[in-house]
Amino acid sequence: MGLNTRIIIHIMGLLLLCNGGFMLLSALVSGLYKDGATLDITLAALVTLFVGVMAMFYTRGHKKEVKRKEGYIIVTFGWIIMSLSGMLPYLFTGSIPTMTDAFFETISGYTTTGASILNDIESLPEGVLLWRSLTHWIGGMGIIVLAIAILPLLGIGGMQLFAAEAPGPGGDKLHPRITDTAKRLWLIYVGYTIAETILLKVAGMSFFDAINHSLSTLSTGGFSTKNLSVAYWNDNPAIQYIIIVFMFLAGTNFVMSYFGLTGQVQRILKDEEFKMYALFIVVSTIVASLLVYFRAEVPVSEYHPQVLGAKESAFRHGLFQVLAIVTTTGFVTADFTNWTPFLTVFFFGLMFLGGSSGSTSGGIKVMRHLLIIKNGILEFKRSLHSNAIIPVRYNNKSVSEHIVYNIIGFFVLYMLLFIICALGLGFLGLDFESAIGGAASSLGNVGPALGDLNPVVNFSSLPKFGKWWCGFFMLLGRLELFTVLIILTPYFWKRA
Repeated sequence: MGLNTRIIIHIMGLLLLCNGGFMLLSALVSGLYKDGATLDITLAALVTLFVGVMAMFYTRGHKKEVKRKEGYIIVTFGWIIMSLSGMLPYLFTGSIPTMTDAFFETISGYTTTGASILNDIESLPEGVLLWRSLTHWIGGMGIIVLAIAILPLLGIGGMQLFAAEAPGPGGDKLHPRITDTAKRLWLIYVGYTIAETILLKVAGMSFFDAINHSLSTLSTGGFSTKNLSVAYWNDNPAIQYIIIVFMFLAGTNFVMSYFGLTGQVQRILKDEEFKMYALFIVVSTIVASLLVYFRAEVPVSEYHPQVLGAKESAFRHGLFQVLAIVTTTGFVTADFTNWTPFLTVFFFGLMFLGGSSGSTSGGIKVMRHLLIIKNGILEFKRSLHSNAIIPVRYNNKSVSEHIVYNIIGFFVLYMLLFIICALGLGFLGLDFESAIGGAASSLGNVGPALGDLNPVVNFSSLPKFGKWWCGFFMLLGRLELFTVLIILTPYFWKRA
């Protein structure tokens, strides 16, 4: 049986309508601020909406069924289509005049990587800055999860799309119906965004800065409205602590947030992934803070004003940067590559950790690390008791061998792709530190990297091909490898 191409195009049209709607919101803000970009952003929105309407109109007689194969195509090409249309506001306003740079900025936004090629962010029109942050927010929870909340209105089931968008372990559903799950996730996502916006405004940010940073935080993206990122507010610890709290929440499985909001706190405390996630952040923060305070080559007093004292400052910057890297948010309060050589290597290692499964963060994810470690330990027992059946257990439940093999395969593939990405960057002329940092950052959707791509610079120095190269690996990381790679195999395209 062949592909149902009409439903694929129809859903692409739906995604373009969503994209165009958010562009109109950016145009409205542009008009309110009179930043001179209103007409151009509106034109980008109308072009996007027109293409979306045409796609839906000409495929309106489609067969309303999405199979697994169509799901993989829709998710992968949906992200590409959204990125291609999402770069129109940059091109039409002239904020980013070249297609390569505009595509890099856009796919970095949708994949919530947060790597940028912009050297003067504060010179951009407000409407463009909001659009830039919205690409994070749309991509954070997943444009496909947004779509499956709407698909039943069109008579289309969304389970196949959800499976392709969230292929990793830990796909706990809050409700038997996938659409209701998507709606609950988005309700929590929107609620957190509103709460952080209000708190940041109260703490001293302008409303515009507050909404933009909330959009970036909850999506674990990292785009800021300031050239210095969150370091702009180094003299306001309250703002940074608020962002710290919401980075932690964004890196936590949103199912845990649902449990917390419905009073099921015991389920959170018993969850093995959450406990390991929290423990790792605590331990990493202690290590980073102590080294920043006692060993930093650039003392804390030299890169920001003293507000509450050196000890508090070392703790805050250590905690902030640990969370920014672990959750792959990528905000910056200081250049951690200037602290100590050990911390540079330490933060590089954190780029491979990732947040919890079911969160908006990138990376390998804590649950995968946890199950790999458990399986590794059990191999010792299996070696001594060769006939015994010793399953891996997670939250007091046996994990099937299929899932364990899938996770091990994912880890091996992830590391192989990291090496391939780094080799590509090295071939383009980047030094060793920049190449491995750029590869880890792109594949893990982290944002800041090492060397010439360190936290206080950006990716503008990359060669043209290097930007497309990194953009491809950002997409791989965001869709957790298999979703994209499977459509590149000849087997996928064989008729069933």
